[in-house]
Amino acid sequence: MIDFTNAIEEFNNYKGSEKKKTLIYDNKKYLVKFPDPVREKNKNISYINNAFSEYIGSNIFKICDFEVQNTILGKYNYNGKEKIVCACEDFTDNEHILYEFENLALSTNPDKKIETELNDIMEVIEESKMIHTEETKQKFWDMFVIDSLIGNTDRHNGNWGFVLNKNTGKVKFSPIYDCGSALNPMLEDEKIEKINEIELKNMAINCYSCLKENGKKINYMTYMKQMNNEECNKAIIRLFLNINIDTINRFIDDVEGMSIARKNFYKKIIEKRYEILKEVYENVK
Repeated sequence: MIDFTNAIEEFNNYKGSEKKKTLIYDNKKYLVKFPDPVREKNKNISYINNAFSEYIGSNIFKICDFEVQNTILGKYNYNGKEKIVCACEDFTDNEHILYEFENLALSTNPDKKIETELNDIMEVIEESKMIHTEETKQKFWDMFVIDSLIGNTDRHNGNWGFVLNKNTGKVKFSPIYDCGSALNPMLEDEKIEKINEIELKNMAINCYSCLKENGKKINYMTYMKQMNNEECNKAIIRLFLNINIDTINRFIDDVEGMSIARKNFYKKIIEKRYEILKEVYENVK
């Protein structure tokens, strides 16, 4: 595991809720995410697993053949304590700028505040003259499908977007980034060890996106099983055969610094969701 303790530090300009540093390692710039402090009242744990969530979630996207921000699992010594961190390589530079979807939404309809209502997001994609509508829709729903697999509960409008090439004016869908809210990061190992099969199945199914439909958060598995959204159905058809569950399991097994119990939990909950996706795929293909 790479030690980032002595990497060169720069002023941090990255947004987001996690504790973070901007570090230069091997001549590349990284946003390095630290374990979060306790976010919920009456919780006895720190948000210590977001580094694993970021790293594994991002790499599952990569295994499924997405363009993804490069991530490195590492360690950092702070005040005599060794912390597990996730270093996320900056894919922007002087030529390439990231524009998050929320910025596009602000500029598209000045009369309407756009949050995470699905219809509003689709409206922005269709109205904006800055992006390619059909390609963006496909990329959005592809991202939705894999977010469902990893249980990403926080794919809001500020953690996906577009990369602009300043020299050519070309805009493309950005690499996937910010997967730290996937894979139950608030669940500590002690509780994981006590989860039975019924509870695990319920957790796999009862996972909600922060996207909303008619004001209610979308339950990933229920939404896809209903097969009412043709764009989502097409994404499942495009993607399902790229989901290599054996490769995902081997990747999880090889992650350093993570307990066997957590590895087994991740593999099992992903397997449950994979089986649901398989069922939907067989029905819509």
